[in-house]
Amino acid sequence: MDASPGFVRITLPLAAINFLNQGNRALVATIGPLLAIEFGLSAAELGLLAACFFAAYAVAQLPIGVALDLHGPRKVQSTLALVAAVGFVICAVAPGVWALAFGRIICGIGVAAGLMAMLKANTQWYPKHRVAAVTGAGLFLAGMGGMSATVPVQWALPFIGWRGIFVLLAVLAVAASIWIGMVVPDRRPGAVVPQRRSMVQEVAEFGRIFRDRAFLRFLPAVMVLSALNFTYQGLWAGPWLRDVGGMADGPRALALLIYAAGLVTGSLATGQAASFAQGRGFSPMFVPYIGIAGVLVAQAVLVVATPSGFWPVVAVWFLFSFCGSVGVAGYAAMGQGFPPELQGRVATAINFAMLVLVFVLQTGIGAILDLWPRMADGGWDPAGYAVALSVTFLLQALAALWIVLAPRGKTS
Repeated sequence: MDASPGFVRITLPLAAINFLNQGNRALVATIGPLLAIEFGLSAAELGLLAACFFAAYAVAQLPIGVALDLHGPRKVQSTLALVAAVGFVICAVAPGVWALAFGRIICGIGVAAGLMAMLKANTQWYPKHRVAAVTGAGLFLAGMGGMSATVPVQWALPFIGWRGIFVLLAVLAVAASIWIGMVVPDRRPGAVVPQRRSMVQEVAEFGRIFRDRAFLRFLPAVMVLSALNFTYQGLWAGPWLRDVGGMADGPRALALLIYAAGLVTGSLATGQAASFAQGRGFSPMFVPYIGIAGVLVAQAVLVVATPSGFWPVVAVWFLFSFCGSVGVAGYAAMGQGFPPELQGRVATAINFAMLVLVFVLQTGIGAILDLWPRMADGGWDPAGYAVALSVTFLLQALAALWIVLAPRGKTS
């Protein structure tokens, strides 16, 4: 990990928001069964509740991309962190499911710049071949948020309840806002200041991005790769472990912790590997290709040869999350075909497409599960999960095939 003062002042504070982002999005996988019982939610309704966060996150992406390019990560992220704090407070005091959904929407807007702000800052301050490694290191630390939403949250629930968890997130969001505002620099000395143009001209740059052949060639594969981890860690891995894996709350929380550990270690390892490979002449997409293959294998095993026993099950989900974490290296690779003044918009364009897909997948998987009668213990039929995983496998396979069939661009 790069421990230079640059990392401490640039990447680390922005990783704090990603810590909250990953913790918040993984939280529903842990507390989802509680929410389903307390509010009487079906699978589709629980999926929609989780997806509200990602829908708001997606809608905010394109405006945030413009804001990051014009105003920089420090100003944008320190402001949005306070918005996230408001959303967490609304969740904590929500009297019903609609208020909770509204709070989740506000949270989604508040953390929407998390990864993008860190990626934008890293592209400003580090050479191209180092961006994937430094961003991976930041996500390694941010991934601790996803881990904290598993066993630690399960342990804390009897003491402070799920509402208390949201209060704690609100306090941390305010602290992160202050930290970012105080230490993150605006831009490298001597860097070209973006020329101020009309907002119409700034927004029109997205057309340039979405017309780029290399961007369109890799977009489906990279967005599906990241969306699957968001979808399953954010909600459906937890119920799968209960209904198919047969795990009680304690083992299920431990399994989700190991899933999150796959994301954490994968972010660091794949980021370093991508930078190492590119520095030696390999394509910047070389490591993402390997990640896509790994996630396809994990899904195939879960559908065709579902393992039994705690450790075999956990091993497959660890492979799923570890390989899926390489999506960020794909973001960095796709951004290399564009000038620095567009990096914020490139990253948010990818994220927008990915988050729309997450919304569709989270609600769609819930709808698939509701096609089977609810089981006596309140869970969902394992056959529904097999169909859902088959659908996501097919989607990813088609996205990978598009890399082969699509017209070639600059990134190979």
